[in-house]
Amino acid sequence: MRIKACRKAHFNAAHRLYKKEWSDKKNEEVFGKCSNPKYHGHNYELIVGVVGTVDPETGFLIDLKILKEYIKTEVEDYMDHKNLNEEVEEFRELNPTVENIAFVIWNRLRDKIPIRYDIEVTLYETPRNFVIYKGE
Repeated sequence: MRIKACRKAHFNAAHRLYKKEWSDKKNEEVFGKCSNPKYHGHNYELIVGVVGTVDPETGFLIDLKILKEYIKTEVEDYMDHKNLNEEVEEFRELNPTVENIAFVIWNRLRDKIPIRYDIEVTLYETPRNFVIYKGE
């Protein structure tokens, strides 16, 4: 039986959406108030889904305590209360849009979660704006 098990978490972070090679005017036209040079923050909600086959011996797809620890070390400890542009290595050159943040999270977790599982990252930037990344 294939099934998806999920773990929910959250973190708070600041960022600025902009391209260094663009003028402040063009950045504001494209990214609006999200290009504020003083940054702005979000309370991100994260759902990590792990898809695979249930182990008939344990009845588990994956031990959710292990998934909880991976999310803590790879996402919460790494991004919580950080300025993403300045303190998170991947965003020194990559614009920290919600799409790119989800991509980075997926890659960090993919390195930890056994390849026999498919993983999915759902990241809410606001209660109404979110993305889903499945590694495709």
